[in-house]
Amino acid sequence: MLTQVARPENQEQVRDVRLRSGNQMTAEGALQAGCRFFAGYPITPASGIFKTMIDRLPEVGGLALSAPDEISAIAYCIGASMRGVKAMTATSGPGWALMTESVQYALMTETPLVVAMVQRLGPSTGGATQGGQGDLLLAEFCTSGGYTIPILCPTNAHECFDLTVLAFDWAEKLRTPVILLSDKEVGMTTESLDFASLSKRASFTRKHSPGELSGAPEVNAGTYFYGTRDEIPLFAPVGGSLKVTATGSAHNKRGALQKNSPETLDVLVHLEEKIRSRAEELSVVYSDLLPDADTLVIAYGITARAARQAVRSAQYSGKKVSLLIIYSLFPLPVEMIRAALEDTKRVVIPEENLHGLYRSVIAPFCGDRVLVGVNKIGSMITPDEILTSIMR
Repeated sequence: MLTQVARPENQEQVRDVRLRSGNQMTAEGALQAGCRFFAGYPITPASGIFKTMIDRLPEVGGLALSAPDEISAIAYCIGASMRGVKAMTATSGPGWALMTESVQYALMTETPLVVAMVQRLGPSTGGATQGGQGDLLLAEFCTSGGYTIPILCPTNAHECFDLTVLAFDWAEKLRTPVILLSDKEVGMTTESLDFASLSKRASFTRKHSPGELSGAPEVNAGTYFYGTRDEIPLFAPVGGSLKVTATGSAHNKRGALQKNSPETLDVLVHLEEKIRSRAEELSVVYSDLLPDADTLVIAYGITARAARQAVRSAQYSGKKVSLLIIYSLFPLPVEMIRAALEDTKRVVIPEENLHGLYRSVIAPFCGDRVLVGVNKIGSMITPDEILTSIMR
């Protein structure tokens, strides 16, 4: 499912095993992706990303800043990205609540940006040292108009690395904010990890306008110019050879403020269409689908690890049960979900929140199937708790 390093068959495998947390591997993934600017404000349980980026970015010629607050942190990152630098910030639920206006500005100005969001128990200050999966809908539906913000969700430290690299790919290709949504347990758990197995592939870098590359302003086709709505505009950095108008107000393809002109409204539709039209292309899942399985377990994040063990136990006992782990939470991988649902009668979705946040998103696709939630706050969901729901 996730990219692995391919080695020649006759080459002796050299291992480089180290102990690393998910937060540390998120930072390592950002460095591998070419992130050269980080700004953040210390907040539990995301501070490990902040600390690693402060330590490691100067080693590769990058800049890491400690911001006075979360609003400043994301604003610094947006400014760096507008200059053409790959940028990331990291936060948790309370900090994200402060960042949402700036996230919408990045979306409107089509500015690539990665936000690593490490969930903890809410609401408000909540339990700073307690895990949770309660920020999913807050992260996805923070925009006026309900625009799709791509969200990737790892289950372990290795996936934190892989999915952070992928998050930068998506941000740069699509010119959009992308969220890496982990949680306290994934982010702060230290695991043994073979660094030799990590992907060394180069991350995608945004495509620049021909006018910017040539230094000829007359070549500029417009800061936000596209042909069809699903096309990605070529990038021109603020302060470069081309005039760039970076406004959070509704604008036409050249960035000029306009109210309700056909072109301006088309730009607003384009912001969603460029993401939605690529939903299946962006789907990242793990599936273990058994023929004739009457039960399907759908999981994400830390709870997916318990779900995997529960499904394994159920299968070992003879129960026909399938598993779908979703890494690309949004845009919703609809076709993957529909394929996994085929012929099933029951769907079990475990989540560390009160009422099943992702379950509410998936429910419309489940038809008349029995939809079962395994929900809990304040502590992790155990494999036995999921297994009990599977075997009923």
